[in-house]
Amino acid sequence: MILTTTPNIDGYQIREYKGVVTGETIIGANILKDFMAGIRDIVGGRANAYEKVLREAKDTSMMEMIQRAQAMGANAIVGIDIDYETIGEASSMLMVATSGTAVVI
Repeated sequence: MILTTTPNIDGYQIREYKGVVTGETIIGANILKDFMAGIRDIVGGRANAYEKVLREAKDTSMMEMIQRAQAMGANAIVGIDIDYETIGEASSMLMVATSGTAVVI
């Protein structure tokens, strides 16, 4: 599966547009990660626990989108967009939503 944020793929011609595909993931952050991130805000440095959760959420959302594209008979997704939002009470959860156009090249 070829994935790109661009509307086309250099060297390939899009033969068929299958439709829009999406993937969504919502992950809650736990109190320990919040506490450690707060300490890093004070002393500096990267919040590795949050970065790991963010990567996992993005990867899960992308895989869900890829599976939907494959089910439609696509072999590529163009125009991919990745959105990150905090949701829930006190913004305690992270939502990653991906979208793109499933195509056959």
